[in-house]
Amino acid sequence: MAFDDSYRLSAHAVITNPYGEVLQLKATYAERRWGLPGGALDPGETAHEALVRECHEELGKEVQIEYLSGVYYHNAYNSHVFIFRAHFTSGGSCVLSDEHSHWAYFPLDRLSEVQRHRVEDCLSFNGIVRSAKF
Repeated sequence: MAFDDSYRLSAHAVITNPYGEVLQLKATYAERRWGLPGGALDPGETAHEALVRECHEELGKEVQIEYLSGVYYHNAYNSHVFIFRAHFTSGGSCVLSDEHSHWAYFPLDRLSEVQRHRVEDCLSFNGIVRSAKF
């Protein structure tokens, strides 16, 4: 990779409800897919800072990071994604930004193959940060 080349970095949260279902947001842009809360790192921002900021922007709620469980490369987007286990610091409903139209909790078997892989890695975290390519 040359000095002036670039690719994306993003941070996303695995947040579950008491039933073990995973929080997903439906995007209002691109292909309007469901995905984990989070987004791109801003210049000068750490992955941890980006996750906290993105969750506040997208959900209107504060999160506490528990651990980083994996870093994954996505060839289709030329990006690396940091996956964190997190939880809300208080109760109350989510207040979505304009970037998302809906939020819901889904069982693991309803997630896309890539999402399920990353979430299962996160939920079975044993202290070793995992990585994979998609």
